[in-house]
Amino acid sequence: MAKSLALEYKGFPLRRKDNLIYFGNMSDKYIAMLQILETKKVEDMEVASKVSVQLQLTDPELKSRDRVVKKGERTGLYDSIDLAYIWLTRALNS
Repeated sequence: MAKSLALEYKGFPLRRKDNLIYFGNMSDKYIAMLQILETKKVEDMEVASKVSVQLQLTDPELKSRDRVVKKGERTGLYDSIDLAYIWLTRALNS
């Protein structure tokens, strides 16, 4: 059986669609959504320089604006995913 090559960070799945990154399990009560707002060129690669982070409820009955529990902005992808991890683990453990 072939092993899945899905990306994970600290046990949570990461899914990317264009400039959006979804972090967490859709079957949980909360997920984090990261949106890459700005990039900068480092040598020959585009690197995220400004990222919006949102902690969201996964309840499909809610309107998209009502799903947002927390939001913020960070510089760089690593800081953004780290913030998303903290918010997500705290929300899921409360």
